[in-house]
Amino acid sequence: MGYVFLALLIIVGVAFMVGSRRERTRELERKSEELALVKSAAAEDVTSFGEEVADLDIVTAGVELDEGGRQDYQRALEAYDTAKETLDRVEDPEDIGHVTEALEDGRYAAKCVRARVDGKPLPVRRPPCFFNPQHGPSVEDVDWAPAGGQPRPVPVCAADAERVAVGAEPAVRKVATGNGHTRRAYWEAGPAYAEYNRGYFNSYAGSGLLPGVLMGAMMFGGFGGGWDGSYADGYQDGMDTGGGEDMGGGDVGGDLGGGDFGGGFDFGF
Repeated sequence: MGYVFLALLIIVGVAFMVGSRRERTRELERKSEELALVKSAAAEDVTSFGEEVADLDIVTAGVELDEGGRQDYQRALEAYDTAKETLDRVEDPEDIGHVTEALEDGRYAAKCVRARVDGKPLPVRRPPCFFNPQHGPSVEDVDWAPAGGQPRPVPVCAADAERVAVGAEPAVRKVATGNGHTRRAYWEAGPAYAEYNRGYFNSYAGSGLLPGVLMGAMMFGGFGGGWDGSYADGYQDGMDTGGGEDMGGGDVGGDLGGGDFGGGFDFGF
């Protein structure tokens, strides 16, 4: 009996080890696939910003920039270089936020250069356009909801504000998901994109410029599909807005409860 029992233990142990190895292999394959998708999306954003930086050469041709203009120009160039170099070093989806953070900063700097060339006041530093961060800094908040949802304020660029005002569809940023053949709005793309999203918006978490409903989802994983709706707990543990907005357990907390955007706008998303 002793030998039989020992043999059974060995068989169970081997089966467990094989199963664990297969599970680890599947997990590594999943993370590798997610990384490829997220890096591809970030590479598209880097390329888009690179074209914007190249356009600055045309915009500033024959223009004598003042010291502030030269600094803004240099900041845009450095942000582009940082985004490229960081993207090359990314080995995990969680690192991608450093790329999009650099792009967000660079786009604001580029907008400042254009304002100086046109003799206009410098733009207010605002969150990126919610519909597509490639559009650069937003200029206002507008109420919007997808089909069947309830309107909530989101930061948008001027072009998308015009589209929403006349009932047209905004120009939404779509990224590859699943097998790479399906493209969805970046906020619906799943947990692999959580850091990609947060990189664009994190710096506005305590500024009062980011609508609370977006802040809650962004800071606690909702954009990537990992947020479980426990906004109040995450708020208490992770941030303090200094009383600037009713964020904890109030109107915003209630709307976010259950992981949806006021009913219909699933903040998983």
